[in-house]
Amino acid sequence: MSENKTVSATTLGCKLNFAETSAILQQFVENGYQVVPWGQEADVVIVNTCTVTSQADKKSKKTIHKATRLGKRVVVIGCSAQLKAQEYAKIPGVELVLGAKDKFRVYQLLHSPHDKLYHSEIQQITDFNHAYSSIGRTRSFLKVQDGCDYKCSYCIIPKARGKSRNAPIAQLVEDAKKIVQAGYKEIVLTGVNIGDFGRSTGEKFIDLLYALEKNVPVPRIRISSVEPELLNDQIIELVARSRKFLPHFHIPLQSGSDRILRLMRRRYNTRLFEQRIRRIKSLIPDAFIGIDVIVGFPGETDEDFRQTYQFLESLPFSYLHIFPYSDRPGTDASRLPDKVPYDKKREREQLLQQLSSKKHRQFYEQHLNNTYNVLFEARNREQKILGFTDNYIKVEIDYSADLVNQIRKVKLLKIDDETGNVIGEIID
Repeated sequence: MSENKTVSATTLGCKLNFAETSAILQQFVENGYQVVPWGQEADVVIVNTCTVTSQADKKSKKTIHKATRLGKRVVVIGCSAQLKAQEYAKIPGVELVLGAKDKFRVYQLLHSPHDKLYHSEIQQITDFNHAYSSIGRTRSFLKVQDGCDYKCSYCIIPKARGKSRNAPIAQLVEDAKKIVQAGYKEIVLTGVNIGDFGRSTGEKFIDLLYALEKNVPVPRIRISSVEPELLNDQIIELVARSRKFLPHFHIPLQSGSDRILRLMRRRYNTRLFEQRIRRIKSLIPDAFIGIDVIVGFPGETDEDFRQTYQFLESLPFSYLHIFPYSDRPGTDASRLPDKVPYDKKREREQLLQQLSSKKHRQFYEQHLNNTYNVLFEARNREQKILGFTDNYIKVEIDYSADLVNQIRKVKLLKIDDETGNVIGEIID
């Protein structure tokens, strides 16, 4: 047992990384460590890296260097660590670099004789490590799936996380019950490709959703990103009639040009994507729909981008998450000709950002003067407390500690022009 020891961690990238960081920190807590905020000095500092873009790699490296000034013992884990293990191991002050298979052994390895580097062949990873966030958040991210069997031409993540795999539904239900017992009122389902759930157990994603709805006494369950061809009518209809599953969808489009979608090796076309969006809105008019888009993919012409812009403009979405294309060595896309210049990518990104801001504000305006249930977060920001409606509208009201982790009925009054949030009024 360690006494009076401290540990801190920082997470780059996705909600899945956040859930895994939390699970790893819990190992330290169970062995007597105190978790301190990132930025403070600590006995152990953990950096959970991301590699989804080249910028993510650069940020990971910069963060590792900062960690070496904060921690007596520095551990680097995560997707970028899997792919750049040798590089990160050479940074002075880094004690361990752990790839996808070994990252859940951080505590064990730090407290036993170890080498500096544990690097696993990604294709040999078959284990599913359970994880859910349980430190410092109002919502808990529950890992339900890991890895990806897709071969999108631009994506490096399958090489960082391995094949698609998951735990049995029964075990994930037990994880969710533990989250509820800890006092959380919202669970966010997360993974690399959660719609592909069941590869390692012969089950289906819709079966997981049914089981969670039936057996987990939590007020709110939110589904993270689902591929459009996997977001079937059963899932949409379940959300439409459910009192637990929230009307919030995040769907990767990546391009509104079918020619570019083929080059990306995506498994759908714009017609199918539009059908999914229209189906959601026909059954759930108030649904929030977020969309991922990549701009500047190799070979993307002005005409391809025009098609993307006009396609998106025609859709009733709520928000865009825009990624300028990032060359990832080792992917097929990195070998494609006709690279799009940086300035052109930046111009296209800004045009889509303007469209996103316009659609986002319109979505908020459509819901003013209506009443929604809001789950309030913990932070006090300039004497304001923030929360989210079920359909992901960010609401702010005057701060009160009594509201933290509470769900209250709130009338949406107006949009704050400075923050972009909706000012609300509690009515219950």
